[in-house]
Amino acid sequence: MHVYRNITNTKLTDVNKVAPQLENMGYNGLLMTELKHDPFLPLAVAATSTEAVTLATGIAISFLRSPMAIANIAWDLNEATSGRFTLGLGTQIRAHNEKRFSVPWSPPGPRMREYIQALKAIWRCWKYNEKLSFEGEHYRFTLMTPEFVPESSGIHLPPVTLAAVGPVMIKTAAEVADGIRLHGFCTTKYFQETINPRIESGLKAAGKLRRNFEVSGGGFIATGSDNEAVEKATETVRYRVGFYGSTPAYWPVLETHGYGDLGRKLNAMTKSGEWDKLAAQIPDDLLELFCAIGRHDEIAKNIQQRFGEMADVITTGLNEDFPPDLIQDIQKIKGSFVGFNTE
Repeated sequence: MHVYRNITNTKLTDVNKVAPQLENMGYNGLLMTELKHDPFLPLAVAATSTEAVTLATGIAISFLRSPMAIANIAWDLNEATSGRFTLGLGTQIRAHNEKRFSVPWSPPGPRMREYIQALKAIWRCWKYNEKLSFEGEHYRFTLMTPEFVPESSGIHLPPVTLAAVGPVMIKTAAEVADGIRLHGFCTTKYFQETINPRIESGLKAAGKLRRNFEVSGGGFIATGSDNEAVEKATETVRYRVGFYGSTPAYWPVLETHGYGDLGRKLNAMTKSGEWDKLAAQIPDDLLELFCAIGRHDEIAKNIQQRFGEMADVITTGLNEDFPPDLIQDIQKIKGSFVGFNTE
């Protein structure tokens, strides 16, 4: 199992110092999520100050950028890292697309499928001199002159992983992407009954192997050096479960465990501004379905029990450090993923 460190809250001016320190601690990858800041700029800085660690967006929001723009920046980061970059994409929900980014919304599954197919068509044009001739319902790319083709060192094309929650996006990820980024709002039962069958179906339809398809995430981790730190981390996760549980898109996970009414209650609370009361609605038994909990000296075992049959990659919380010996213990957990095959 690989262990990624989330650097989303690291200041851009500190990345050149922090990134090599984290690499030396033994992390497999550094992850940037698009929240308050651009997800690509810190990874560009990290590309010039690290040598071995994987750099990934997890996630960058897709529809606010043209596939051509994303193709360029992902290509450059992949070249700058000699193949250590992974492009993680996600759609965000309709409200954010329309009201925060002011971009059109359409059914996200079919559009995301085209988005990734277009990306890979552009990259094949650049690397193999294939004629750029991609025409779909949402995207059309038919012009590429030599002046706009970036230099290539001949390394493998960047892998693309896709954030997915619903059935359509899960199958889309398996069929056209190189990996899936599961939301933290996920339980083992939901993975086994809803997610994994669709991954297997999508991989089979695309003629792909699970060993080349990376599964990351799928739950939360609450840990710390002592019981007090664990309790604090646990309460943070309790709020996150309440926050995500208030969003209708995530209610199928709650309904899997008979908590559909709770989702509707949480949603009503957010509409009345009761954000500070969400955590109190999440009982311990429900929290434990979403989260591996324990001190640093015991969490590796709990991570194996919670994620071992599910994920190839787990990620720390924002700016949360795992001790090097804990990282090594987690890395000993065997998974299904062997490596990407982007060619």
